Amino acid sequence: MPTFRFVTADVFTKERFGGNQLAVFPDARGMDPALMPRIAREFNFSETTFVLPPSDPKHTRAVRIFTPGAELPFAGHPTVGTAFVLATLGEIALNGAETRIVFEQGVGPVPVTIRSENGVPGFAQLTAARLPEFGPASPRAADLARAIGVGPGDVLEGRFSPEIASCGVPFLCVPVKDRATLGHARVRLDDFEQVLAGYSTQKVFVFCAEPELPGSHYRARMFAPGIGVAEDPATGSAVAAFAGYLAKRDARRDGALRWVIEQGFEMGRPSILEAEAEVRAGAVTAVRIGGHSALVSREEYTV
Repeated sequence: MPTFRFVTADVFTKERFGGNQLAVFPDARGMDPALMPRIAREFNFSETTFVLPPSDPKHTRAVRIFTPGAELPFAGHPTVGTAFVLATLGEIALNGAETRIVFEQGVGPVPVTIRSENGVPGFAQLTAARLPEFGPASPRAADLARAIGVGPGDVLEGRFSPEIASCGVPFLCVPVKDRATLGHARVRLDDFEQVLAGYSTQKVFVFCAEPELPGSHYRARMFAPGIGVAEDPATGSAVAAFAGYLAKRDARRDGALRWVIEQGFEMGRPSILEAEAEVRAGAVTAVRIGGHSALVSREEYTV
């Protein structure tokens, strides 16, 4: 029976058993594509990736990304983690302190920079294939509060208010008043499905401007039960959208804007995501998301 090598890693953390779990099949050539979603369901991680040859020889690899419930055109933690895994295994040759590669994904070519120290990769940063987009209008703040199990006045309105943002995958960014409120958030599935029925996304990124660690700017949680992710420990695609959300509200109209976001702490899997937005004359010209990863295991899968 054919076997395929896989590696597991924790992404957006420097330590094992933190961050977001990821399974990577570094060479999925010859695998029946119909097996990929079934394998992802078996792992039951937030995402599993399958690495294939690129269709364009100028690119490094093609990467297919699956949650337990769906295939995604783009996701941040699988992109960052897959780059780290391939570099760690020697599947990607390192070129000094920074190695630039391109992954083909459903959203299009995704550039990734791998940073190494003494020949050892640690940090990877992707550039979003699409610039931030916004809309349609979000549900009412009071309805969203009911959907995530917080009080009717706990979801903020005004300059920071609920808004759908996307860098290829749409998320509903929902600000709450403080870290205690964020910690109490719980998806009420019936209300959640009712409130978000018919909207362009049912992925909700709840955040507050009260982080725990020095050097962080925001604390966040992400809920997406509709794709089999009750809560995600670290969501790079959501943070990419969030960078666009923040840049839109930032008084600085030129330069590189940077934020550090905490996620996964309430799940016991603390994650640190670094976000950047390049802004020129008030317009976002690039979004980058990065973080560290840690290798956990190497195994084989028989199909």
